[in-house]
Amino acid sequence: MNSLIKKAKAHDAECFVELMQQQLQSMYKIAKAMLSSEEDIADAFQETILTCWEKIHQLEEERFFRTWLIRILINKCNDILRQKQKFVLVEELPEVPKTDLGFANLEWEEVLNSLDEKYRIVVILYYVEGFKTSEIAEMLGIQESSVRTRLSRSKEKLARDYYPDLKRRNSV
Repeated sequence: MNSLIKKAKAHDAECFVELMQQQLQSMYKIAKAMLSSEEDIADAFQETILTCWEKIHQLEEERFFRTWLIRILINKCNDILRQKQKFVLVEELPEVPKTDLGFANLEWEEVLNSLDEKYRIVVILYYVEGFKTSEIAEMLGIQESSVRTRLSRSKEKLARDYYPDLKRRNSV
């Protein structure tokens, strides 16, 4: 991957496209955790890829490429969320039915959606994408202790929501 990054930094378009394709699944999971509509996710992708292409020469160390990319994506998602807060919906749009992705995916999506955004993004970055708490802190611009706290609180919330009688059984 480092050779792809070096070539992309030299503005080799084919290498840049290949590099982005390698990251699409991770990017989608993170954007989906932050944004609800596929259109917003597509916009975040487009903006992220464009920004990366324009600024890849600023990346100092190739080993931090993935962290750098995810940080840009998170910022783009936050920009979209801020823009949406400025608009007031005139009428309620009908909900578009989701395609059947299988029971496991729907259950996972339901679990993630039960968390507030600040917890959801940390859970995805840590458990799904495998980032370290220090990397997540850097991406989100928060303290590492805040990342650990958010992980802990999200686990507690999920335990309460999905295993409400667990505490009673353990205390008996």
